[in-house]
Amino acid sequence: MSMQKTCQFIKDAEHYFIATVENDQPRVRPFGTIHIFEGKLYIQLGRKKKVAQQILANGKVELCAMKGDEWIRVSGVLVDDKRREAKASMLDEYESLKTMYSADDDNTMVCYFQPGTVTATICSFKKEPVVMKF
Repeated sequence: MSMQKTCQFIKDAEHYFIATVENDQPRVRPFGTIHIFEGKLYIQLGRKKKVAQQILANGKVELCAMKGDEWIRVSGVLVDDKRREAKASMLDEYESLKTMYSADDDNTMVCYFQPGTVTATICSFKKEPVVMKF
């Protein structure tokens, strides 16, 4: 249930920021894709972008999204999934991406959070944090 709750919170927020590391420098940028496929939480990106190279070099990431007066932080390790089925599932969830990406191109990249590495924390100034691990 915690993965579904995490995914739904991020979908409701519509956008999130993901932090990666390049050498010893943190890098942060906005994203909008989150999806559950085969029981794993996925994001989508362009393989040719610097963020992809950063994730391939060091899969440890953290993302943050805000919805109303609550925010979620999700940390874990991303794993590249090169399978066509995983890419197609993401693109079917986000039809608008099909104008830029294809399940058959070399640029579409989908990564899942490695099970057992994920901690999601929903925070608020008014409530105690809710911590979920999956």
